[in-house]
Amino acid sequence: MTVLHLETKNRTAVITIDRPPANALSSEVIEELNSVINELEDQAEIKALVIHGKDRFFSAGADIKEFTEIEDTEGFARLSAKGQELFNRMENFKKPIIAAIHGAALGGGLELAMACHIRMAARGAKFGLPELQLGLIPGFAGTQRLPQLVGVPKATELILSSQPIEAEEAKALGLVNQVVEPEELFDKALGLASRIVSKSAVSTALALECLSYARRGDYLEGQSKESVNFGIAFNSEDAKEGIQAFIEKRKPAFQDK
Repeated sequence: MTVLHLETKNRTAVITIDRPPANALSSEVIEELNSVINELEDQAEIKALVIHGKDRFFSAGADIKEFTEIEDTEGFARLSAKGQELFNRMENFKKPIIAAIHGAALGGGLELAMACHIRMAARGAKFGLPELQLGLIPGFAGTQRLPQLVGVPKATELILSSQPIEAEEAKALGLVNQVVEPEELFDKALGLASRIVSKSAVSTALALECLSYARRGDYLEGQSKESVNFGIAFNSEDAKEGIQAFIEKRKPAFQDK
């Protein structure tokens, strides 16, 4: 059964999670999302991705019923590793990924959102890692990414209390970039994607690579990578076009690869 829908709008791939009632992140969703990421990686005409959920939720978490089918510790560890591998790929993807979050992003749903480069939220959306309420812990790197985004003390409070927060607090903490009205969320996410895809795909990928060092806290290594990538960008055809367009006071015509 297909649980993801893929369409293209203005060089942006729109991925919709469609697994009612809560768009839970089952193994099937993870496998399909991994396949979609593979499919989009080398498509030059796609320059950005938007991920959102159908109907009431972005994603309310992992598939708890599926947990009852796993028989041993190794099975749970494999499930965790599979999700972590996918989200690591997304975090280091060469094309920007925007999460458009409405309703709820809980547990695995929040872990998915945190693996995206940019998070936009509808007013009233809820965010949390409630796994401890079930006697579990986050398994898709939530214990690692949440502290990076909101700081260790706040992440510790949110994980140990299982207390969800709303969009405005999530924005104040740095967990989401923007909060918009629910009816504007999808159009705003596409609008941001449209601004991004108008830029050079080469420089976008190089900037994302540098930013990945910042997310890991590798400051000096990131500086070194920035110098290397600055040279690569400056020597690209897109840079030549961008500089010439600036001199001629016109919009640049960047390549699509």
